[in-house]
Formats: sequence, structure tokens, C-alpha cells
Amino acid sequence: MKITRHLATCTTKDGSVLVLQEHDGHFYLRVDGVQLMSTTASSSEQTMAELACSHLPEKPRVLIGGLGFGFTLKRVLELVPADAIVEVAELLPEIVAWNREFLGEVNGKLVDDPRVIIHVRDVNELLNRSGADRYHVILLDVDNSPDPLVQRGNARLYNRSGLERAKAALHSGGRIVYWSANQDKDFARSVEKVFGNVECVGAKAYPKAKRFTHTLFVADRK
Repeated sequence: MKITRHLATCTTKDGSVLVLQEHDGHFYLRVDGVQLMSTTASSSEQTMAELACSHLPEKPRVLIGGLGFGFTLKRVLELVPADAIVEVAELLPEIVAWNREFLGEVNGKLVDDPRVIIHVRDVNELLNRSGADRYHVILLDVDNSPDPLVQRGNARLYNRSGLERAKAALHSGGRIVYWSANQDKDFARSVEKVFGNVECVGAKAYPKAKRFTHTLFVADRK
């Protein structure tokens, strides 16, 4: 019988316990005992990147909120040109370190790609200080969904002022994509009020999944 290996643990500022585990060649991240992500389910992250990067200008600047296991970053780097700048905001330094130390053969080497800039900070703070018209694409995958939230502080990204800050950070014609584990009609309406448009795209967790279990909220700045 194949055992589950306990690789690393950390406690966040809000007291949550993160545990990185490996079983049968796959990696799992648990928060307070609840599985948050794994290397077995990455299809929706890849779909997110494809939707976000479908219409890129020359020398695009991309912002990814949330590194996770790097699957969104991996697909973005496959789609953007060599002169792109891809900024990644990851709140937890341990996540960045674990990608390098334990996930090198999965996606961990991507954090040192010459096109990538890693910010170990809250993506909300980065948006606050970015100024107007900085990014051509923004991808936000920082929580399980707009409602309910794993971390309450992330509400700042999903409320009206957070949506307006994200819109201001986009170039005209730029695109933003929000990842969610759930459908959320209220959030979709909020996005539409700020951007004037929204598309709710169903996404699969696994390539061979029969159902679309995740939702991607896509909006363009006019």
C-alpha cells in the first residue's frame, strides 16, 4: 500500500494550518484538514489561462493572483510571447518555497522563468499600488470562491471597490478572469455592473470529468 508523505507544514498569520502532502506521485495542499488543491485537478486553472490570454497585444503584462501549484502560471507562460512580463502575487512565502523545493518537477521551476516576477504579498495591495492601465490581463485565483471565502480578508477583491480597482488596473480592452469553485449569480451581477459585461464559463476540475464543477467569471474593460 502506498503511503501518504507529509512534506511540510506552516501556520498562516490568521492561525490556519497548511500541510503539503504527497501520495502516489501527486501533491496535495490542505488547510485546517480540508483539501484546498492538488496536482490531480488542474484543468480549470488551464482553462482560466486560455480564456485570459485569448487576445494578447504585443509585449503584454499579465498579473496572476495566487500561485498555488503553478498550473495557471504554466499555461500562461505557454501562451504569452517571449517579451511578456508575468507578475505573480502570492501571499504566503511558504507556497513559493514549496514550489521550488518540492514541486520542481511539476511546475516549480517556472517561478524562475525570466518572464516571471514573484511578489510575496497580497494581490489586493499590488492592485492598490499598480496605478491605472498597468495590466493587459488579470487572473485572480486567491480563494475558493467569492462566497463563501476561505480567508475573510479576500472579500476586498470581490466587493464593489475591489472590482473597480481591478478594472482601473487594466488597459482598455484588457481582460480579467476570476476563478471560483462555485456558481455565484450575485457575484456575476456585481461584475457586470462594474465592467458592463460578464461571461460565466463552466470549467472541469479533471480532463475526463463529466460535469463542469468550477466557474470562471470573464470580463473585459471597454
